[in-house]
Amino acid sequence: MDRKAFETELKRDGYDEILTGTTQGPKHNAEHSHPYDVKAMVIEGAITLAWEGRTQTFRPGDVFTMARGCPHTETFGAEGAMTLVGRKH
Repeated sequence: MDRKAFETELKRDGYDEILTGTTQGPKHNAEHSHPYDVKAMVIEGAITLAWEGRTQTFRPGDVFTMARGCPHTETFGAEGAMTLVGRKH
């Protein structure tokens, strides 16, 4: 899926905030949660998420979701990551 199609999908699905996130790596964000639902697509680099007893790495073109209040960690390699993020408040 390309960026424009993903943005269209986010709007259709009711995500009221759409932004581009850029994280310089390497970086690790300790366990935390968000007060909104997240649906994101990796544009560049990679992000590894750990939640609910599983760990998964997402790379360019991959889409992931995270329910509001879900405790998770985020790890970025040396290349960091750029993501297109939808937030549903």
